[in-house]
Amino acid sequence: MNLTQNLATYPLLDALRDRRSRRFGLGMKIEHGPFAYQSRHEPQPLSEMEEAALAFAACGITGYALADLAYGAGQGGSMLAGLVGRTISSADAINTVSLVITKDEATYLIKRPQEFAPAEIPDLIRMAEQGDLVEFYRCSRVKIGDGRAAPPLEPLYNFNINRWSLYAPGSSYFLPINEMTALIINILLEIFDEKMGIFVRDERANFQPAGIGRFARSKGGQLHDDVRAGRTATVLALEMSAVESTAIEQGMLQQNLGLMTQALGLGGFSNFARHEFGWFKTLGFRLGEMPASRYLGANWFASTLLGLLGRNPPIFYPLGLEQEGAILLKPFCPPYYPNMAAAVQAFVESKFGSQGVFRGRAQFSRGQDPTLATAHISGPSEAAIAATIAYCEYIYRCYGRFPAHTAPFRTVLGYQANHLDLDFYERFYQPEALTHTQRTHQAYHYQTKESLERKNQQRQKGEAHASQ
Repeated sequence: MNLTQNLATYPLLDALRDRRSRRFGLGMKIEHGPFAYQSRHEPQPLSEMEEAALAFAACGITGYALADLAYGAGQGGSMLAGLVGRTISSADAINTVSLVITKDEATYLIKRPQEFAPAEIPDLIRMAEQGDLVEFYRCSRVKIGDGRAAPPLEPLYNFNINRWSLYAPGSSYFLPINEMTALIINILLEIFDEKMGIFVRDERANFQPAGIGRFARSKGGQLHDDVRAGRTATVLALEMSAVESTAIEQGMLQQNLGLMTQALGLGGFSNFARHEFGWFKTLGFRLGEMPASRYLGANWFASTLLGLLGRNPPIFYPLGLEQEGAILLKPFCPPYYPNMAAAVQAFVESKFGSQGVFRGRAQFSRGQDPTLATAHISGPSEAAIAATIAYCEYIYRCYGRFPAHTAPFRTVLGYQANHLDLDFYERFYQPEALTHTQRTHQAYHYQTKESLERKNQQRQKGEAHASQ
């Protein structure tokens, strides 16, 4: 039975019950403490099949979304922003999370559904259905660098608990990256609709309207500015709801990696990867820069004082990923659009333009005619679009970026997978620390390596004897 067949029959309950963070891999070393130990084995990279299985578990394309929603006026169905599903769910089917995989040999970006041409999706779904994970992996990845990419291990970039094992030779590192602008703009278009009419205030500006004053009901608009109506939010609350949604999406990705690691018989663990620019600088993202005071939203007085005291250093933040003139990842904000009005219009176009998700790119589950299914799905109202543009322009004007409280891209957690050193666990742990899956998987590799070494020794002896 091959690896794909093993995965197809691996019990879900076993994966849930036996999943653990198992860190100590071949070639690793713990220098001090009760677990001080040095592996007697060389590091062993993951096979392409193992890496492909993990990549698929993390965010593989699985089929078309059912999109079984109510699409009448004011019923919210058109808030959906994608019609292709992955192994993880995503708020509004936007698929905000991208994945980077880095290892000793190279670093890759795994494309999201929206980064494929619609005609490519059926073949990817077929590969997934047939379990052709290696071919799926090859079609989904874009090489963005030679060798391993990794930020420093110093404090703030990481925590001491991870320093001994992170980015170890032979390991594969999986880094989810959250893109924030699409989800926030999509939320705004919905909450600024006549049916919801949410009024947003800026807590950093004494709770004044966040650029949307002229859309207030008290001025003849559609937004409920009377706080007694219970339809008021703040900029921070709005952005935090998006941050939490994408964090949950990433959490599902992390769980899938853990379950697949168990099914493969590998070791793996989630770890801290939250830094404003550490990973992005390492990966070659285009970076923006602004004084720390502005980045943190300090007022004029505090900013001036920090500048005079020499305590206002520049903060870098990610804007997008480009490679040889091609844009691989971009947010809906400058510098990739001339202004926020253009960015909002581009997002609306991506859903309701001639080649948008609900028009030319429409793809539903088998048996449905997308032209019939989407012909009567209307886009956001002109009033909602205008309010969204006003809000986004206000944020960018006041805070020099969009969103206001976070960068367009975020990292939170990474995941490292590697082959386990069974000797370490035999020495320090009870037998139940490892399951049959880990034992048989790694024992196979031990035996294969030893067999190859014996064959090499025999070959060398034969060559020496022949030369005599």
